Amino acid sequence: MIIMERVFNKAKNHKEAEEWDIKQQLSMTPNERKKVAHELKKRFYGENPPDVRSVKK
Repeated sequence: MIIMERVFNKAKNHKEAEEWDIKQQLSMTPNERKKVAHELKKRFYGENPPDVRSVKK
């Protein structure tokens, strides 16, 4: 499990919040963003989520 540092930003409006979010993402390396996305996916769907290609509609 990756330990992610919790970061809080209280924005004055939506635009300021969006700008802060973009700056946060740009400050991370592509590999860091990939690791975070993978960790969030694992937390939400579990360790072994079903392959979407094999799930029937």
